[in-house]
Amino acid sequence: MSNTSKRSSEHQAIVAAIRSRQQAKQRRFNILVYGGFGLVLAAIITAVALVVAGSVQERNAAAEAAKKPIDGIQTFAGLSRNHVQTAVAYPQQPGAGGDHSPVWTNCGIYTDPVNGQRAVHSLEHGAVWITYNPGLPATEITKLTTLAKNKPYLLLSPDKNQTTPITATAWGTQLAVQDAADPRIPAFIGAYAQSPKAPEPGAPCTGGTAG
Repeated sequence: MSNTSKRSSEHQAIVAAIRSRQQAKQRRFNILVYGGFGLVLAAIITAVALVVAGSVQERNAAAEAAKKPIDGIQTFAGLSRNHVQTAVAYPQQPGAGGDHSPVWTNCGIYTDPVNGQRAVHSLEHGAVWITYNPGLPATEITKLTTLAKNKPYLLLSPDKNQTTPITATAWGTQLAVQDAADPRIPAFIGAYAQSPKAPEPGAPCTGGTAG
């Protein structure tokens, strides 16, 4: 073999060795990058699946609870539905139906009392109204606030005229409870928020007025 051919062969061998090392390095890099990405993606998918499963279980549990009778509920039949500008004296505290304001109270969380006649209009639209005595401990109010968050057809407000610690009200239906951890409260919400027992379920609980 001539010197030229020998040098060419040696050069090709060196180039091949360098290329081989580069390819091996690239493979290791790909394994680290794509393997790590795969682990992150798998973790995300698992987390989402757990959240979805938990949400489905929560909804199913709420649906099952809503089917069961709720102890202590009072019902009121034959309620009028006129829109009036004058004051209305409701036989319940707060009102559970009857004549009410032409404008409804927007659903949401309030730290001050809301107008009762407007809130009754919200009940007509299928809202649930949770009221509490202003003297309720702050920890109890916090529990109610957490329960009320992200529920589009729920009103939460203090009621200085009620004697019971907490009252859950829907159109024609009311439940008095002693503490915020009572499981009947979420059961009541599940059973009566947007219930067909309301005169106008599905009518808006936004676009009215605050308070």
